[in-house]
Amino acid sequence: MDYETIEFERRGAVGLLTLNRPDKLNAWTYGMRDELLHAMDQVNNDPAMGAMVLTGAGRGFCAGADIGVMFKKQLDDAEMDDAPARPPSTAAKWVKAVRGAKPMIAAVNGAAVGVGLTQILPCDYIMASGKAKFCCAFVKMGVVTELASSHYLVQRMGWGNASEAALTARMIPGEEAVRLGLADRLVPHDQLVDEALALAGLMAQNPSRQLRMVKELLSQNGSESDLDKVLERETVALELAYKSPEHAEAVNAFLEKRQPNFHNLTE
Repeated sequence: MDYETIEFERRGAVGLLTLNRPDKLNAWTYGMRDELLHAMDQVNNDPAMGAMVLTGAGRGFCAGADIGVMFKKQLDDAEMDDAPARPPSTAAKWVKAVRGAKPMIAAVNGAAVGVGLTQILPCDYIMASGKAKFCCAFVKMGVVTELASSHYLVQRMGWGNASEAALTARMIPGEEAVRLGLADRLVPHDQLVDEALALAGLMAQNPSRQLRMVKELLSQNGSESDLDKVLERETVALELAYKSPEHAEAVNAFLEKRQPNFHNLTE
């Protein structure tokens, strides 16, 4: 598929997804979302690939929604007596796609504003360069947080920091974002993509099915206060894992003193 708003490259066992509207600071559109989902499917459906990295072209990561493309039509429709109803939110589709995908690392190379921030909160790891900055800008646009960010901001930053970020809509520099828990690691700008690819490569060495099972457990149990439910979910997942060809390959590789090969295994 030829993409118009992103680039997709295979870097060994890692897929590199790059938001590619640099003249617009990679402003987000529904077309960009659909292309990202398509590229993510390419990684998920390729047994030779085990993880992905999401970054931005040019000096920005994503400046938020493309107001000229998206919000102008909403205002025009609102003035029409027979305006069509707004389509149902696709937020759940994006969040579930990221949480259900192979490991995904966000490599934030510049400003991540509005949806530029909230789209990466469900990622497994957020790496920021020295030029990264983050802004939960929604109240300034007269709207509210979306893409489950009211959950992920609190989970990452704690109640007070999440409230301050969402209620002030101020820009948070990368170094402060790491200190607050909004991002996970700060790296030199010119090393950002290489560092993210290296980390994704480490994840990609592991069996994809088990990686996705672990992601599901983290999603389900990360905020679960009932330890009986936590243990039950882990027990069910472990029973499936113990019966898997990946587990058998790991045991055989250990006994044979070799590196396991988890990819292209058959049931």
